[in-house]
Amino acid sequence: MNLSYFISKRISFQRAGGFTGTIHRIAVASVAIGLAISMISFMILGGFQHEISQKVYGFTGHFQVTKFMSGNAFEEVPTSIQSDFYKNHSQLPFIERLHGFAHKPGLLKGDDEVEGVLLKGLTSDFDSIAFMPSLVDGRFIQFQDSSASNEIIISKSIANKLLIGLGDRITMYFVQDPPRFRRFEIVGIYETFLENFDEKIILGDLQTIRNLNGWSEDQVGGFEVFVSSLNNLDLQADEINRSLDFDLKLTDVRDKYAEIFDWLALLNNNVYIFLGLICFVAAFNMVSILFILIMERTQMIGILKALGSRNQQIRRVFIWNGVRIIGRGLLIGNSIALVFGFLQSYFSLIPLDPENYYMTTVPIYWNWPVFLAINLVVLLVTTLVLFIPAIVISNIQPIKSIRFD
Repeated sequence: MNLSYFISKRISFQRAGGFTGTIHRIAVASVAIGLAISMISFMILGGFQHEISQKVYGFTGHFQVTKFMSGNAFEEVPTSIQSDFYKNHSQLPFIERLHGFAHKPGLLKGDDEVEGVLLKGLTSDFDSIAFMPSLVDGRFIQFQDSSASNEIIISKSIANKLLIGLGDRITMYFVQDPPRFRRFEIVGIYETFLENFDEKIILGDLQTIRNLNGWSEDQVGGFEVFVSSLNNLDLQADEINRSLDFDLKLTDVRDKYAEIFDWLALLNNNVYIFLGLICFVAAFNMVSILFILIMERTQMIGILKALGSRNQQIRRVFIWNGVRIIGRGLLIGNSIALVFGFLQSYFSLIPLDPENYYMTTVPIYWNWPVFLAINLVVLLVTTLVLFIPAIVISNIQPIKSIRFD
């Protein structure tokens, strides 16, 4: 058996009591708590980023393809499903699905109030299953083949402002020449907690907008493009751009809602700084604790040197001791973080104010590569700093250390 490893086991906190055992337990606790907090921070950060980005993508797609137009109008210039891009989009393997859409502004009239809204027209190709987490009441729109559906889905915010609810029939006025109106039935109520959508968007049938604008059956305001992976959005955008017709343009949803995605990206910086502080504290604790253990074992070091042990061999005793502490800390820290994540993910123990955090409970996202990277960083940093106090051993003289008390 390796002598250094054998001695380190003999002086470990399982066999030591009193002060030494307490020091070992404090060291394990510092590593475990630091790792657990770091992993939980990344779980929650990933949860926020995933939940909010999925809400945005669920409403808009990852990219939007529309015709070039001047100004910043709410309505799109119509394009056609006969375009080369629409016909050939299946040749781009990363595109998961694609559907047409259009917007039309109008005034939604309740019994006593009027609210300016934006009607978003959808088709039967829309992925209603992906939208279900945001649907808090009712059902999705049932599209008809022969005519426009008069069913709409409104946000909870708009419903509260107009004092309307599920099953109500409501009138929407469209400002055009000549002015027109349509009667709609509310079949669903959604809530994303994002003002960009909840304050102004209602969902309806694209055929309604076609009829109001005098468009043909093959015309749409644009296409919402959903991709299968978010890892290479910039490269995917370049490929889509190369396949577009000359009169079409591509809009990256991350640019369209830059304030949301910039805020999510800013959260990364906070967590990375926090992880750095955790690693610094854990490393400082390991150095301090190893210094204390060396001071307490000064007589043992002197005896080993007197018996002919080399400095390198004695250093390995304390490095092995530190590695055992780190290993136990990693095991306990991972257990704490994973148990917390499981409980919060399945039982939603910690609630949130949706007006401030855009969701009702603390979200959890299981990003295993990130968890592995955190473990490796903590292991690497704390292991490297073990060599700092171990250097002191070479300066300990046997005669003085044996007399040390």
